[in-house]
Amino acid sequence: MSVLATLAGAGVPSVSIPLWANLLAVGIGSLQGALFAAQFRDRRLDLLGVAIIGIATGFGGGVLRDLLLNEVPRALLSNWYLPVATASALIGMLLQRIFHRIQPLITALDALTIGLFGAIGTTAALAAGLPAIPAVFVGALSAVGGSILRDLLLSVPIALMQVGSLYAVAALVGAISLVLLVAVGVPAIWAAVVCVALTFVVRVLAVLFHWTLPEQRPLRRGTRGTPGTAA
Repeated sequence: MSVLATLAGAGVPSVSIPLWANLLAVGIGSLQGALFAAQFRDRRLDLLGVAIIGIATGFGGGVLRDLLLNEVPRALLSNWYLPVATASALIGMLLQRIFHRIQPLITALDALTIGLFGAIGTTAALAAGLPAIPAVFVGALSAVGGSILRDLLLSVPIALMQVGSLYAVAALVGAISLVLLVAVGVPAIWAAVVCVALTFVVRVLAVLFHWTLPEQRPLRRGTRGTPGTAA
């Protein structure tokens, strides 16, 4: 079977996502969400509010993924998810002063969260029989879903819609790499590792070197009819 046929949705091998991988993604996401929420001194969030933001960040991507795949959210199928998310959020909340002194750690946690949720979302979509392009979409949305929910709850501009450091692009790069590797016969576990690594590298390099996508600008008509000339 050719690679093109595989990418069209035929012959994609079944993949399984271990519980520890889901818990790791949820835990890191909750920790990062609580750290993000704790920095808003003007919002007057109490301890419970910060914890809820952290838990929502950890659960958001996975819940969106499972809803798109028409499955019961995995966070509701085990007794482990909520305690892990709560404990991680509390750690991030209580130790946020220590964590914020090492800002690169927050960036690294953020990048790792995107990569983990992207890999889990993409492999889950492939296991459900979705073709390549929808699988990439599910993976990318799973990667950024927790951050979207976090920003909505905090009433701040959604991170991936701003001129920023390739937040969603990193997730797309990772998800596409995973689908391509699985299509050519690479074991799903190694494809997922590459997905996490690529997502992490793209996100971190974008932050370090301030890589951004072009900002949206309205098209303007030239003064003498020349396209692209500023009015």
